[in-house]
Amino acid sequence: MFEGEIVRALGTMSGTSLDGVDAAVIETDGVTIHGLGSTAYRAYTPQDQAILKAHLGKWQTDDVSVVEAVVEDAHVAVMSGFAGIALAGFHGQTLAHDPGGRGTHQCGDGARVAARLGVAVAWDFRTADVVAGGQGAPLAPFYHFALAKWMKADAPVVFLNLGGVGNITWVDPSCDDPADPKALLAFDTGPANAPMNDLLMQCRGLSYDLDGALAALGTADQQIVDDFLLHPYFARPAPKSLDRDAFAGLSDAVTALSEVDALATLAKAVTASVAKAMTLCPAPPAKLFVTGGGRHNNTLMTGLAEVLDCPVAPVEDAGLDGDMIEAQAFGYLAVRAARGLPLSSPQTTGIAAPITGGRISGNFKIGG
Repeated sequence: MFEGEIVRALGTMSGTSLDGVDAAVIETDGVTIHGLGSTAYRAYTPQDQAILKAHLGKWQTDDVSVVEAVVEDAHVAVMSGFAGIALAGFHGQTLAHDPGGRGTHQCGDGARVAARLGVAVAWDFRTADVVAGGQGAPLAPFYHFALAKWMKADAPVVFLNLGGVGNITWVDPSCDDPADPKALLAFDTGPANAPMNDLLMQCRGLSYDLDGALAALGTADQQIVDDFLLHPYFARPAPKSLDRDAFAGLSDAVTALSEVDALATLAKAVTASVAKAMTLCPAPPAKLFVTGGGRHNNTLMTGLAEVLDCPVAPVEDAGLDGDMIEAQAFGYLAVRAARGLPLSSPQTTGIAAPITGGRISGNFKIGG
């Protein structure tokens, strides 16, 4: 395996929940995690969120200058608070994702961000994978593999990220390389927080259901959940990926329910889709670690514990910050991209062979 100079990198992530920008420092050579550093968060304002939502589904050929400014300004605001950074990973904001069709669109120009920060920036992480026939997502699995090593896991584990969309990574830490065909399996599980957040914003002007308290008051409509599980996505083999609004029919189906029953139904749909996804894992994991905002939703966490056969815990149980895993991942991937190391594999995005990706803007010299 490659070993080289340890780089102090800053990763950022603005996910499909559209809540804000996470930023986190990681020290890595692109293979091993050598240290996890400071973090920061910059929330999108209600005005920012309105602009972002109005541009969902837009492509590079559309007029996206207004939303580009929102994304870049928010990222520069949070990234400028870090010093001593050699390389930054800028994911941008996913507006549209259609692998096998129109491609993928992560809004924001890394070259402009690099110029404003005066720091080299790795960006446009997904395009190369999609152009070569992969799903372009999820991209955090190679970092999850490094985390399993960092945690000294001695048996397979699963990382479940519950952001706007859910995704899992099954990791076998006995492997030496994330590109090993036996090391990983990763794919999107289905909707996660996005439908619940959208419903609450529409009904109450709230960004999310704090602790899942409202969902806990409701009763799930099992027929809606059963119908949801008949969606053709669930019959497709992994790896596979989703757009944020791929399950718009689920949100439509709960509109006739009371607010709390609708939230309970959406929460049960999330846990049911995760349970379905777990049946695709190569072997039962010793433990499932939950990252992303969904781990704060007690209704989701209780539901997962009820439907899964393995122990379920927030990733904090492993000494990690579940709000910053994906930001750290794009710092890690930035170093891999700069060094031409693979970012994805057949087992993570369905690509034919492991492939690198990303563009580098600014001056970054490879050492080691």
